[in-house]
Amino acid sequence: MRAGYASFSPAVRLLLVNQFGINLGFYMLVPYLADHLSGRLGLAVWLTGLLLGLRNLSQQGMFPVGGTLCDRYGYKPLIMAGCGLRTVGFALFGVSSSVPALIAASVLTGLAGALFNPAVRAYVAVEAGERKVEAFALFNVFYQAGILAGPLVGVLLVAVDFRLACVAAAVVFAVLTLLQARRLPSRRGTAEGAGRPVLADWKEVLANRPFVAFSAAMFVSYALSYQVYLGLPLELRRAGGGQAAIAVMYTFMALLAVAGQVRLTAFAARRWRPEQAIVRGLAVMGVGFVPVLLAAQFAGRLGDLPYGLGVAPAVATAILLTAAGMLIFPFEMAMISTLGSPELTGTYYGLYNAFSGIGILLGNLASGWAMDVGNARGFPALPWLLLLIAGLVSALAVRRLDRAGRFLAASYPDRVRPETVG
Repeated sequence: MRAGYASFSPAVRLLLVNQFGINLGFYMLVPYLADHLSGRLGLAVWLTGLLLGLRNLSQQGMFPVGGTLCDRYGYKPLIMAGCGLRTVGFALFGVSSSVPALIAASVLTGLAGALFNPAVRAYVAVEAGERKVEAFALFNVFYQAGILAGPLVGVLLVAVDFRLACVAAAVVFAVLTLLQARRLPSRRGTAEGAGRPVLADWKEVLANRPFVAFSAAMFVSYALSYQVYLGLPLELRRAGGGQAAIAVMYTFMALLAVAGQVRLTAFAARRWRPEQAIVRGLAVMGVGFVPVLLAAQFAGRLGDLPYGLGVAPAVATAILLTAAGMLIFPFEMAMISTLGSPELTGTYYGLYNAFSGIGILLGNLASGWAMDVGNARGFPALPWLLLLIAGLVSALAVRRLDRAGRFLAASYPDRVRPETVG
């Protein structure tokens, strides 16, 4: 992996480090935010949910705007602006107890992600060129390393004082802002100087049938992968696992991605076309719900299980979902760029992220409804069965699009060179 990292340009290497820092700062604070709002500040649960929802809504809803802005004004200004806004937002969480200030903090932290997220991905895609798949494989390693380190640092800081975690997270983003200002080369937006309206850009993207078809086929995969934050923690609690089991699950997921992402991507790229790798990943994602499906359905018949056996199915599902995501992510990110027009790279990433956010929202509503209905009617495996079917249907949809030639206009690297990613 070290050789692969060194083989990329300084800009790509800095963006990889930047992504580690983004996740480090985010995950040292956000996992403990709900407890702070409802516990220490004494806010009602519905208000806590509203504040967290506003953060997500302001991010997902503004992704298309962030993508368009980075195309027109360059990637560096949007990355710096996003990191700067998150510095302010996280600092506000540490010093605020009034609802209006907390709303402002939530909106600012969400808007920050909408600015730097499409810009970082578009910059990596454009800078890496034909090595997009390799670059995004390394990107996910740094991404997951931040997820691994962030909560571990955060739990130590929160144990001292939640405000200390807020200050530390804000400092991380302040340092990232300065680092981008000093070290990240400026790169013009791919649509810089374009005189046409923004809506014309969005209309062009939405008229790209291969891209829209791919987005629709991948729509459900985000609802499936998000179950590691919704359904699986609930299943671990049902099995008597508690917070410790949830922490172990997340640790296993991050370690797997950090240790295996580059090797898995190189393995897949040597054997399959990008579309084939994505289809296989989606199929694994669907089948990954089998362990928790069986556990939920037969838990009542088996009685109380030893602690390790009780939590094993949910952990196994989380690991399979992680492996599936590792297989999909680099090829998925490369395909977005390749299916889109070069001058609107950021806009394509922004709209794709908005689609995925809608998928998560609808998926959470549907899976939550299925959990309630399944438990009420004596069929607790219902949500997991629906998720399994959804994953297989998504894999079939991408396969049919591939076989119908909908992706033929896209050109991909034939294979990842092992010597540059090992």
